[in-house]
Amino acid sequence: MTSGKEHDKSTKRWSIPFALLIGVLIDAKSGLISGTAFLTGGLWLSPDLDTHSLALKRWGFLKILWWPYQKVIRHRSIFSHGPFIGTSVRVGYLLVLSMILIFFIKPIGFSSVLSAANFISKAVKQYPKDYLAVLLGLEASAWLHIIKDGDPMPQRWAKRRHK
Repeated sequence: MTSGKEHDKSTKRWSIPFALLIGVLIDAKSGLISGTAFLTGGLWLSPDLDTHSLALKRWGFLKILWWPYQKVIRHRSIFSHGPFIGTSVRVGYLLVLSMILIFFIKPIGFSSVLSAANFISKAVKQYPKDYLAVLLGLEASAWLHIIKDGDPMPQRWAKRRHK
């Protein structure tokens, strides 16, 4: 199992090669976006947000936002460390928090604020390549984390599959 400091070093070390790869495969702008998303995913949206990790500490006083997530998601479960699923759960969780925030600020005069779902829908339609670059970066950083933990399929899942 890799330490938080090692995860951070790996994320920083691999962000530029990943950005260059996406830059070559898609274009320079997508490479920059994807590399930034890779860093964000590895340093702030880590699969370890369900523990008292370095990623959680980076949120500062906002780390309280992750408390419900920590209570519901078991560490190294398919919902935290699962390829595709873990990233989707963390991003979805942030979207739900955004929608709750919008729900509460609308009545106090912020009615012009777009709902999170509307905003994302418009952004995806208007900037599909950028959206893809963000998703690639976030998911690639999660894969790096899982691989650095030593097993892209945590032992708990493997035991369940063989029963």
